Amino acid sequence: MVVAFKVTGGERGGWAVLQVSGELDLVTSPVLRQRVHDAVAEGRHSLVLDLSEVYFCDSSGVGVLIASRRLMRSCRGRLRLILPARGAAEGSHVNRVLGALGVRRLFDVYGELADAVEDGTEPLSA
Repeated sequence: MVVAFKVTGGERGGWAVLQVSGELDLVTSPVLRQRVHDAVAEGRHSLVLDLSEVYFCDSSGVGVLIASRRLMRSCRGRLRLILPARGAAEGSHVNRVLGALGVRRLFDVYGELADAVEDGTEPLSA
């Protein structure tokens, strides 16, 4: 089974939203990195990365997420991730990887897009 990597963009509630699906790895992570940079270059400083359909993430993918966080903080922006407890197929692989590496606490994580774009909602605990 081959699942294509895809990043689609949109906007919701004043937030730029990038929905990512497929494998986030050495080959595909530069695509996401570029899309995040493009959003910031367009003046978008509130960004949601919906990773609920990412079923594999390696260290390159984690590196892009950490670099995205750093970029958003450098421009006084906000970054939120969508990592549902039961995401793509059997559960959020990205959530498990970030937790195993001890970096999950660095991110504001939400279970659903509606919660991520609402300013009054609290992120899920790490």
